[in-house]
Amino acid sequence: MPSSPEVQTVRGPVAASDLGTVLMHEHVFVLTEELRQSLPETWDEQERIADAVTRLKALAATGVTTIVDPTVIGLGRNVARVAEVNAQVDLDIVAATGVYTLTDVPHFFQYHGPGTILGGPEAMTELFVRELTVGIADTGIRAAFLKCAIENELTPGVERVMRAVAQAHLRTGAPITVHTSAQARTGLVAQDILRSEGVDLAAVVIGHSGDTADLDYLHRLIDNGSYVGMDRFGLDILLPGDQRVATVAKLAGEGFADRMVLSHDASCHIDWFPPGVREQIAPNWHYTHLHDEVLPALRSAGVTEAQLTTMLVDNPRRYFTPPTD
Repeated sequence: MPSSPEVQTVRGPVAASDLGTVLMHEHVFVLTEELRQSLPETWDEQERIADAVTRLKALAATGVTTIVDPTVIGLGRNVARVAEVNAQVDLDIVAATGVYTLTDVPHFFQYHGPGTILGGPEAMTELFVRELTVGIADTGIRAAFLKCAIENELTPGVERVMRAVAQAHLRTGAPITVHTSAQARTGLVAQDILRSEGVDLAAVVIGHSGDTADLDYLHRLIDNGSYVGMDRFGLDILLPGDQRVATVAKLAGEGFADRMVLSHDASCHIDWFPPGVREQIAPNWHYTHLHDEVLPALRSAGVTEAQLTTMLVDNPRRYFTPPTD
């Protein structure tokens, strides 16, 4: 029997079979890094690290053993800081490579690469491959998956990042997660672009699909072969929690538990909101909401223990297991 493939984590490689219970879309820190540096009074490094340790220990106490963190360039990624947190928490954290933009590529890439003034090869692809195979910056921590984003429209910059991600996937086999807008149905656009580059859509999570109860849209994503990320539990301001639960239960009842992954898209700290506002507008948006409230609601809605295991254990393991020829 072949051995389980290894998944790179912040603490080192872990067998895919040992990932355990996985939340497939959680951040540790989401920061606007240049502003953080310019406003030092808004950030106390040790206080933030201690708070993150407390929050992640509470998550680990629920039985979650792994979180998949799609924080990439554009979201203030700092894996050295995450590693400092992780050293104090018995939880595996899977890091990502990629670029988060909803409009243009970062200025660093704007004037060189395919279709630019200077032309040349796609430097983003080379960066992504390096972070998957060698390590992120000088940390030695390797990413294990790729992340790109599309919100309401496919801009030239968004498309360029997406194609660079696709090329890195083809070279390394690393799976892909895409931030999408369920309301704008841009998961279908992402699937079209990735498929045109030769990506097997079974290696793709269409993130934030749980922001809609539109079953037609979700069926189309699933029929195209991808996982759908039901990954914003607690963000009731975007879709009430009872509708999120009912949608997952409906799809599970139709036999699609093997195409869904669950999470919150929460973080220990995100600087996109003034202090205290996040808790006011989304009081359930935290790491333990799934186990405290959502899983009991799913059970009451008819989702079986086997289906919950499929979504939380089996699907993440398959996502990180490259297909064999």
